[in-house]
Amino acid sequence: MTTTMALQIRQICQPISPAPAASSVGQHLLLPTKHAAVAGELQRSFTLVKTVGNKKPRSPVTVRSSLETSGAAVVVGQVTEVDKDTFWPIVNAAGDKTVVLDMYTQWCGPCKIMAPKFQELAEKYLDVVFLKLDCNQENKTLAKELGIKVVPTFKILKHGKIAKEVTGAKFDNLVAAMEDVRSS
Repeated sequence: MTTTMALQIRQICQPISPAPAASSVGQHLLLPTKHAAVAGELQRSFTLVKTVGNKKPRSPVTVRSSLETSGAAVVVGQVTEVDKDTFWPIVNAAGDKTVVLDMYTQWCGPCKIMAPKFQELAEKYLDVVFLKLDCNQENKTLAKELGIKVVPTFKILKHGKIAKEVTGAKFDNLVAAMEDVRSS
């Protein structure tokens, strides 16, 4: 017996292309049934259906496959909280996507004003990865590495490098800088 398995992963959050057609005689067909990003790991489930000639398929068996994504899941459409351990792996996993980082503190008034606007941007720009970093004591080394001087500070990265920076609660400047980096 031969097993036909087609799985193309182009980017996380994109649909799987259909499996190539296979002869139904004595074949196993793998059909995608669901997928979910869970704790940095992309998990996919497939239904394995054995077909014999033109007879109705026998009872399906679920086969699970998990693909490691370096412990970092790139999520679009929402703001992802990062820390000193998860920031660079997520930035690197983003590849050529634009990444916008909101560097804030819990006590900062302007940061609290920008937070819902930042969330709206994440929901609008699905081709951009939105991250936020609490510049507390635990993340102090990363904040220094990124050159933060005031909060809020927004760093816009492309290909793992800082392309633009916006300091303060300047929403229009943030959108303009992000658009500029996206189009480059």
